[in-house]
Amino acid sequence: MSIKILHIDSNHPVLWNQLEEAGFENHADFKSSKEEIEAKIQDYNGIVIRSRFKIDRTFLDKAVNLQFIARVGAGLESIDCDYAEGKGIHLIAAPEGNRNAVAEHSLGVILSLFNNLNQADAEVKAGQWNRESNRGHELDGKTVGIIGYGNMGKAFAKKLRGFDVEVLCYDILENVGDENAKQVSLEELQKKTDVLSLHLPWTPETDKMVNNAFISAFEKPFWIINTSRGKNIVTADLVAAMKIKKVLGAGLDVLEYEKLSFETLFQDKNTPEAFQYLLEAKNALLTPHIAGWTFESHERLAQVIVDKIKKIYLK
Repeated sequence: MSIKILHIDSNHPVLWNQLEEAGFENHADFKSSKEEIEAKIQDYNGIVIRSRFKIDRTFLDKAVNLQFIARVGAGLESIDCDYAEGKGIHLIAAPEGNRNAVAEHSLGVILSLFNNLNQADAEVKAGQWNRESNRGHELDGKTVGIIGYGNMGKAFAKKLRGFDVEVLCYDILENVGDENAKQVSLEELQKKTDVLSLHLPWTPETDKMVNNAFISAFEKPFWIINTSRGKNIVTADLVAAMKIKKVLGAGLDVLEYEKLSFETLFQDKNTPEAFQYLLEAKNALLTPHIAGWTFESHERLAQVIVDKIKKIYLK
């Protein structure tokens, strides 16, 4: 039986080409609305997505012949996973595909914040030669705390091996620590950490996790890096902590205000007060959800998805 796959987002050509070579039937629709896709999804056995819209119960109830959903990315939060799995649908993601990109980005953000690289660059280009106000910090001797020690967290810890730092990790799963990071309790991590890096999915448990109480539990002032999901941090609470120097700097690749598609920031022109502070803060480094967005990861993500689809059907 021919397996018909609907691609609703564009991806690296290796995904389409290798599926075609393996005998799958590819169809593309990058423009139709969710409702229009729902009207024809019963004709397909698989769907390949990034983040264009949510795969909810309404969608899944109409996808009567769907056998798999493949998301070309790390997380599955745009899918009602429990409902899909209850229907026997395979869920495929590709966190292996962009973990190295996220790790390198995280390291770059820390070094940029520590050495005021963005601020110094802007000042020199504006004709200012300010050395003392751009005196930096060294990563050596610091303790880096990683929350979420899966694909991304492990890749980041590996990148830190070239620095003389202590690396701690906290995860809801037991026995995930390795030669690159010592697994500890959340309390110990909050006691020792100088730099906090988040590598978490967005779940009911992690939603708004970094709030006033969470930040206050850290014994020392610290820097924070977030390359996971924006809604894991309460931005207003983060900004409040930055104002009193409890948080010394923030590198945010993701923001609380992002839409589910990750393609836009605001649907209106009202800028939240906390975000306005980040826009003006010299110790805030903001990027548009690009930590895992490299030329190399673009191809690697597609390859991981191809391999996982093949594994289901071509045994």
